[in-house]
Amino acid sequence: MGSGERKRGAGLLGVLVLSVFAVAVAAAAAAEATADRGVKGLQTPRRRNAYASMMYMGTPRDYEFYVATRVLIRSLSRLGVDADLVVIASFDVPRHWVRALEQEDGARVVRVENLNNPYKDQANFNRRFKLTLNKLYAWNLVDYDRVVMLDSDNLFLQKTDELFQCGQFCAVFINPCIFHTGLFVLQPSKKVFDDMIHELTIGRENKDGADQGFIGSYFPDLLDSPMFHPPINGTKLDGQYRLPLGYQMDASYYYLRLRWSVPCGPNSVITFPGAPWLKPWYWWSWPVLPLGIQWHEQRRQTLGYGAEVPMVLIQSVIYLGIILVTRLARPNISKLCYRRSDKSTSLIQFGLKVVAIWSILAAYTVPFFLIPRTVHPLLGWALYFLGTFAICSTAVNTFLLPLVPVLVPGIGIFGSLLVMAFPWYQDGVMRALAVFAYAFCCAPIAWTSLTKVMACLQVSLEREQFLPKLGDSPPPSGFNKLY
Repeated sequence: MGSGERKRGAGLLGVLVLSVFAVAVAAAAAAEATADRGVKGLQTPRRRNAYASMMYMGTPRDYEFYVATRVLIRSLSRLGVDADLVVIASFDVPRHWVRALEQEDGARVVRVENLNNPYKDQANFNRRFKLTLNKLYAWNLVDYDRVVMLDSDNLFLQKTDELFQCGQFCAVFINPCIFHTGLFVLQPSKKVFDDMIHELTIGRENKDGADQGFIGSYFPDLLDSPMFHPPINGTKLDGQYRLPLGYQMDASYYYLRLRWSVPCGPNSVITFPGAPWLKPWYWWSWPVLPLGIQWHEQRRQTLGYGAEVPMVLIQSVIYLGIILVTRLARPNISKLCYRRSDKSTSLIQFGLKVVAIWSILAAYTVPFFLIPRTVHPLLGWALYFLGTFAICSTAVNTFLLPLVPVLVPGIGIFGSLLVMAFPWYQDGVMRALAVFAYAFCCAPIAWTSLTKVMACLQVSLEREQFLPKLGDSPPPSGFNKLY
């Protein structure tokens, strides 16, 4: 890596420990500073070409893709592309989302009916791709000479207006035999669109039941087409062309080498075609995915985080309140459990152990699912650790447990983030080995801490003031009341 990349990585490593309020204030300021950028271009006359993306409803991640689409549109506008920015949105997309795209982001929104997916009953069909055939509406944008159709998980490193010089259909083969439909160039045609709809009705072969399989089947000869090289004189080409890999760089290539070295074509666009829960806009994407921070940097510079900051602040106040209340109530909070009972003491002890263990497990899982998914990674991780500490403090003060052993899993998670964020790995293999070695070294510490927590819990349960021992003399008449 170059010295500049190492400095940036070292900076990221240092800012991981910023407090939740400092990051929240910075995010709010960024949101306010960039709020007016999206309105540019609303009065711009219609251009000859367009960058297009699509939105539809019906998945658990509709809001996340809405945010991703807005960041994509604004990042293209920020690059100064000479093209219209179009969003093909189904009629069930909320009207206030459409208004935000049009009035704040400067996009042209084209409303469409969802295309029925005739492949939804085939054996290998993935339900999350049910409405991806709406992408075919790109061929119906006949107001434009060329359209670059995009998925919302594309990260642009530079503008790619030379793509509008490509032919009737152009795409990238990130798989040796199958081109990817996360980015492709097309010449809109009502005739082609109508023919595609006809092919849907008669059931053209589609290996995956989604847009990828259908478009791949519709253009089966692209693999034998020539490589696209933009003419110097700016003229548009005819026919089909393969796009160089640099126009659709699979992020997994980067994770293997931790640098880009694509020999063919400009390194212009990064795509994230992996698991849906590892998309770059999720706060846990960094440092698990090194490129996640680059996507969030684009969002910080364009859309900002104003939508998520209020929820972050509310959760922060609640967590701080939990920490304060449980600390002040420590002398009395455990007495809620210390009633005289006619049941077996061992049964009560077992039940209390289960409650204690589950409360600790909840401390490391519940905050993860409460944090808004699309906040900045630094803000998300800070809020996660704050929530974990708050819930752990409840278990510690209720069951009189030692604080440090209970917090060992959180300390281990924090350490793993530092290991993954270390900026000087030679390649992704060394990074993976470092994470594995760290986990191997931490395993004995985690086991020792678990043993200590269980031992201390047993001691607390057997204390006379915590639970009366069997065989003791009957307590006074007021014992049945809470202390």
